[in-house]
Amino acid sequence: MYERALVLDPQSAEAQSLLAGALAGRVLDRMTDSATTDIARAEGLVGQALAASPRSALVHLAKGDVLRAQRRFGEAVPEYETVLVFNRNSPFALHSLGGCKLFTGSIEEVIPLEEQSIRLSPRDPQIWSRYLRIGIVYLLQSRTDEAIVWFERARSANPASPLDHAYLAPAYALKGMTERAAAELAEARRLVGDDRYSNIARLTARGVPKIRALFEATYFAGLRKAGVPEE
Repeated sequence: MYERALVLDPQSAEAQSLLAGALAGRVLDRMTDSATTDIARAEGLVGQALAASPRSALVHLAKGDVLRAQRRFGEAVPEYETVLVFNRNSPFALHSLGGCKLFTGSIEEVIPLEEQSIRLSPRDPQIWSRYLRIGIVYLLQSRTDEAIVWFERARSANPASPLDHAYLAPAYALKGMTERAAAELAEARRLVGDDRYSNIARLTARGVPKIRALFEATYFAGLRKAGVPEE
């Protein structure tokens, strides 16, 4: 539909931004076999939209999404902050900024951003992702009981997401709940449809060294306890 909008109005900064965000979104969600091409096109569209509408919250949101899809989290932070200057009530910008803050090492800023996103959009179809992010922060802080509470909320809100199960598995394993961990790991593997969770080598931690170290000490340690082999 965005492509059709651009056919009707090739100079529409709104259509350019929305299409760029959709292209970046399917890269972020691993729903494309042409990630390099998608990102290149999204970058071009954002560049055109930004030149025409430099004060548009939508344009900066799309640029942040493109940078996040490229794992350029530090560069994405000011884009989402700019969105919030123009529209402080954007729950998606708050959630996306929370992810960037996590991977750039500002872990203490993440939960307040996610809580604000939840307050602004308490019936959001994507609310499970806010719950999941809060759980991840608690897991990385070794507050495993609290992490489990939030992971279980995420699972209840969207049981079809493999991520909820993939984080519950190591959290349960760290608490010695091996049967639950095994069940969650099996469900994550069933839902994801590939061999992503077949071994540790298939998984990579994102972020600055501090955050990668926290993932290693908690998430990956829990996966090993849950029975995931190294290779």
